[in-house]
Amino acid sequence: MPHPTASRRIVLGSSSPYRRELLARLRVPFDVDLPDVDETPRPGEMPRDIAMRLAIEKARAVARKHPDAAVIGSDQVADLDGEPIGKPGTHERAVLQLKRMSGKVVIFQTAVAVVCAQTGFEQVDLASVRVTFRSLGDEEIENYLRAEQPYDCAGSARSEGLGIALLESIDSDDPSALVGLPLIRTCRMLRTAGVRLL
Repeated sequence: MPHPTASRRIVLGSSSPYRRELLARLRVPFDVDLPDVDETPRPGEMPRDIAMRLAIEKARAVARKHPDAAVIGSDQVADLDGEPIGKPGTHERAVLQLKRMSGKVVIFQTAVAVVCAQTGFEQVDLASVRVTFRSLGDEEIENYLRAEQPYDCAGSARSEGLGIALLESIDSDDPSALVGLPLIRTCRMLRTAGVRLL
C-alpha cells in the first residue's frame, strides 16, 4: 500500500451536489467527472450489493479517464425489509415511498469506493445507517414534500434539511453516510491511496 507522503489528485465520480458538498468539507482540491454507469439493479440483487457494485463501477469508469487520480465513487440504496428503495423522481412516487416507510426502520446502505488505475489501487466499503421513521400522517407527508421536494434522494427524505422532522432516530458510525458520502471511510481510503489530507 502506498504511504501518503505525496498527495495524489482527487476526482469525485458523481453527479450528486450533496456528495460534492460533503467532499468539500475536507478542504482539499478535487475535480468532478460524471460516471457513465447503468444503475439498474440486477434481478434479486440485495440493496447493500447494489450500492457496493455501483460505487466501484462508478469509480472504475471515471478512473479510466483519470488514471493518475484517486477517484471516488459512491452509491446509496435505501433498504426496506430487503427491498431496494431508490430515488422517487416524482411527487407521486415520493408520497408512496414515505407512506411505506412510515413507522418503519429503513437501512440506508451507502457505499464508497476509491480507485487509482495507475497504481492498481481499489477499495470499496459500506456504511449502513439505521433510520427509524415516525408514524407519518398524509398531511405531514404532503407538506414535507411540497416544502423540500426531495425527489432526487433515495427514500424521499433529506435528513440534513427538513426531512429530519420525519425521523425518530438515526444510528450510524459514519454520520455523513446518510447524506450520501461516508467521510470517515472516504478519508481512510484516500490516505491509503496516497492522498495527504492533513
